[in-house]
Amino acid sequence: GVGAYMLIGLQINMWIVLPVVVILTLLLMKFATPGDIKTNLNKQFDIFKNKQTWVMTIIYTMTFGSFIGFSAAFPKLSQDIFVYSNPNDPSYVNPNAPNFLMWVFLGPVIGALIRPVGGWFADKINSGAKVTAISTIAQILATLAVAYFVIQARNSETPEQYWWPFFGFFMILFLTTGIGNGSTFRSIPYIFNKEQAGPVLGWTAAIAAYGAFIIPKVFGQQIENGTPEYALYGFAIYYFVCLVLNWWFYQRPKAEIRNP
Repeated sequence: GVGAYMLIGLQINMWIVLPVVVILTLLLMKFATPGDIKTNLNKQFDIFKNKQTWVMTIIYTMTFGSFIGFSAAFPKLSQDIFVYSNPNDPSYVNPNAPNFLMWVFLGPVIGALIRPVGGWFADKINSGAKVTAISTIAQILATLAVAYFVIQARNSETPEQYWWPFFGFFMILFLTTGIGNGSTFRSIPYIFNKEQAGPVLGWTAAIAAYGAFIIPKVFGQQIENGTPEYALYGFAIYYFVCLVLNWWFYQRPKAEIRNP
């Protein structure tokens, strides 16, 4: 309620609203919780003193947050690029536009079905971090490929010719986010003790869920600016940061926790 009022009523930027809502929620949980529950809750709050919580929150958001964010944004992005394809005339409808509604549902389905495979493969090679690294590299490349075909479609009088490569690389995006989601989920119990693993899983999933709001919002803003590819460039940079964090904390030779 507070977040919605700040966003819609006060017109405050979402990048300010989101951290404010998260901080207010945590403060209410810590100071407004009844005494009999507070003792157990304080133990759970110990996760915030562990730097691994923050590292895994960033990495898990890359996977699960991207998955649900792209699930929400993919249909609208497809429509804006291939149907309403003339940025100078918002009322123009491409008569040769692909029937994207027949296909866009496949992305979330692929991402959801492949998720257990990410965990299984991580168990097979005994390292979620390695699987996360591989899937993240593929995720970065797929994101840049989608950006390329967005540019080609936006600059073409026949954007529909770029639908299938755009669609194909977006499916790879869903595939990689699903695999990465499975591998990062597998890593958490190996990084944290039994007392902290559960709360960390809950916390990371809660933060990553904001991807369903942030990614469509970012795409919407960049489409208004006429530069939807900038959103994808931004995501690719974020994924690269996650790749570096994954290597530094879990893969380099002197890592404190090696290949969880």
